[in-house]
Formats: sequence, C-alpha cells, structure tokens
Amino acid sequence: MVKEIERAGIPVVHVCTVVPISLTVGANRIVPAVAIPHPLGNPALEKAEEKKLRRKLVERALKALQTEVDKQTVFEN
Repeated sequence: MVKEIERAGIPVVHVCTVVPISLTVGANRIVPAVAIPHPLGNPALEKAEEKKLRRKLVERALKALQTEVDKQTVFEN
C-alpha cells in the first residue's frame, strides 16, 4: 500500500519494527520503531522518558516525510 500511495504523489513514512521487511516491500522512507509489541513507545520507561521517546520518533517521521528521496532511505537519527 505504501508504494501505491507514493505513486499517487503523496509522501509516506513507514514506521516499522523490522526494517528488512520494509525494504523488501519497497517503502521509500523508513523509520525504525522501538519493538514489535510497542512500536512507538516503551512501557518500561518512566512517563516523562517515554514521552521523550515518542516525540523523538514522531519528529524523525516528520523529518523523513519532508525529505525528498530517490531511493529507499532508513532514517536512523
């Protein structure tokens, strides 16, 4: 689905826990997530620390969304 949305001219960020799968399906902008059961958080962290982690992931995804890419790109930091 990611490729079809991109083909329509709408940029997409694939936030995922298993990067090789995203690469295999052809996602262009890939943001690695935390873990399979909790991709956008970590319930083991204190509330304030988890909020920082979530904000960092969302900001990374927004940066990826604004970045022009011509090949598959993994946004690690």
